[in-house]
Amino acid sequence: MTFNNAYSQYKNNSINTARPEELTLMLYNGLVKFLMKAVNEINENTLDKANESIIRAQDIIQEFRATLDMKYEVSNGLSLIYDYMNRRLIDANVKKDNSIVEEILNLAKELRDTWEQAIKLSRHQQKRAVGSEL
Repeated sequence: MTFNNAYSQYKNNSINTARPEELTLMLYNGLVKFLMKAVNEINENTLDKANESIIRAQDIIQEFRATLDMKYEVSNGLSLIYDYMNRRLIDANVKKDNSIVEEILNLAKELRDTWEQAIKLSRHQQKRAVGSEL
């Protein structure tokens, strides 16, 4: 088995066995990755690749919007944020403007870090709840 095949299998297993909150974190990491790639590709003037990376980032944002459970108040706010991010990335892609991509990258990192903290807090609370039941 080659390294690429082994890595691909590991990646697929990670996705297939991940909890929903972990999948969301993986998506946020993917969003950050594609935005960072877009920044580098614009800097290197490889605009076709930058276009692809920005579109991949937009696809992730669309997935976030599509999976929001609108019965929660926080979902309305996130929907507005995702809509803003998507519109700004359209502008960034048309203009190939790194300052816009970097703005959205910073926002994506903030959302990712907040989500990661929420996961840690939830796990900590679950452990405390289990401990108190014993």
